[in-house]
Amino acid sequence: MSDTDNPTTTETVLVAGSHGQVGQHVTKQLAEREREGYHVRAMVRKDSQVDEMESMGAAVEAVVADLTDSVEHAVDGCNAIIFAAGSGGEDVYGVDRDGAIRLVDAAADEGIGRFVMLSSMGTDDPKSGPEPLQDYLIAKAEADEYLRKSDLSHTIVRPGELTTAPGTGEIRVGTDFELGNGDIPREDVASVLVRVLEYDRLTGETFELLSGDDSIDGALGSLAEAGPDAV
Repeated sequence: MSDTDNPTTTETVLVAGSHGQVGQHVTKQLAEREREGYHVRAMVRKDSQVDEMESMGAAVEAVVADLTDSVEHAVDGCNAIIFAAGSGGEDVYGVDRDGAIRLVDAAADEGIGRFVMLSSMGTDDPKSGPEPLQDYLIAKAEADEYLRKSDLSHTIVRPGELTTAPGTGEIRVGTDFELGNGDIPREDVASVLVRVLEYDRLTGETFELLSGDDSIDGALGSLAEAGPDAV
């Protein structure tokens, strides 16, 4: 999508988990790009969260929907979805897995053009992760696999440990699942999720993400050029 004052098209992006820590960054960044044609549908679980999300800008409309229930009305009319929702460890199978699957199904029924999934490092081998996180990693891995088997144009982003530090705009990506341990600010993760929407050549890609020395566009551009078989 080009940066113009009067875009000829509007891209409506549903942000699942918009009230969460990563989701708020995603919503804000998309809202700031309204002049590029972005419109944000911020999915929240509570009526009390609507005003807070819509205060982020004129490009933001909030919709109340629960991932454990019907989500079709939230998806209706959208062009893309960024899944940044999470249960916080309280209901990993009900939200992180089944909720994601429910949204994938709704997206497929609606004919959504793009689905970007926020996942996690460690989902390639959940049983090797710390025991307290294994159920979460299993749930995320099963959601990722369901998305992969769908007909949706998708990208799966697997960051390391998330921090509250300010974003630096510098990252490191890899598809061989050998980046090692590390962390990354949530703000940078959000920036990657948003930018992925503009890289059609990352469709079908799953990649890990940590803080690094490359610019976001530089890292994503190199990954896109390398193609889905890059290691």
